[in-house]
Amino acid sequence: MEFNLNTMIRPHLAGVKSYQTLRDFFLNQKVVFLDANENPFGDFNRYPDGDPIQLKKKLAEINLAKTENLFLGNGSDELIDLTMRIFCEPAKDSIMIMNPSFVMYEIYAKMNNLQVEKLQLNSDFELEKGKFLDTISKSQAKVLFLCTPNNPTGNSIDDLEFYIQNFNGIVVVDEAYIEFSPEDSAVKLLNKYPNLIVLKTLSKAFGMAGLRIGVGFASPEIANLFIQLKPPYNISSESQKLALEQLNQVEEIQNNIGFILEEKKKLKKGLDQINGVVKIYPSDANFFLIEFKDAQLIYQKLLDKNILTSLRHPSLKNCLRISVGTAQENSELLKVLSEIN
Repeated sequence: MEFNLNTMIRPHLAGVKSYQTLRDFFLNQKVVFLDANENPFGDFNRYPDGDPIQLKKKLAEINLAKTENLFLGNGSDELIDLTMRIFCEPAKDSIMIMNPSFVMYEIYAKMNNLQVEKLQLNSDFELEKGKFLDTISKSQAKVLFLCTPNNPTGNSIDDLEFYIQNFNGIVVVDEAYIEFSPEDSAVKLLNKYPNLIVLKTLSKAFGMAGLRIGVGFASPEIANLFIQLKPPYNISSESQKLALEQLNQVEEIQNNIGFILEEKKKLKKGLDQINGVVKIYPSDANFFLIEFKDAQLIYQKLLDKNILTSLRHPSLKNCLRISVGTAQENSELLKVLSEIN
């Protein structure tokens, strides 16, 4: 079936115009700002660029993409929410997610009054093609969310393209952890699949969680929809400035990723020796999903030592998600775990 974007968009959005300021027509020119009721004094008194061109150029360069394919959000969470609000009618439409996967998909679906259809992963947390085809044959979902590497399981989706090409609606590939993975980014598939949206973030491998910048890639038509319908000024001036500075430190970013991956190997080796560990699931991300004999006990014992881990996903029994930290943090974790009887 040929993809038709016009049939995907909520009809009433066709007439909505984006919020545009007069300043958009005077970029890089010296002007007197008397148009936006700002305070004329202070270090942060001016509104930020509504569409950060320089930051987008840098991100396009890093991801081997074009700026017209790129749009930004206040964290990828904002882009997940916008996806649902652009394409799904409240109290009518549904989305499809893997189970288990990133909990925010379901939370935003509930906030937007959407139904959630779930693709059950197998015991190794993998998608199965036959089950997928059977599920979508009975589905009315307009948007499919695929997280790879998956959060909280850590594994990548095998033969990702199969799932993109067999779904008739919008496919969102969430690549928050792709920089830690040996797999290629789905950005390279944009020209092949007009229904594809790829989400990335500067929060994980790039170490900028505090700046709250989510990065989206799609066809120019879909990218323009997000730019048109996003909140105005959604990326702060300071976030834009600091992100550009950090993205120019390519060697430091790569070194940090390399360090995390080396520490991940050491952490895995240490966890293998811990009594009470049932299984450490394979991970292409900067964390492990670990099954314990008694995860609640381990979670509380670690909490008592001020070590925070994740015990939040409702469908994972006796499992903790544990991030790779610094060498010192990882050693402290292993020390406490070794002391738990």
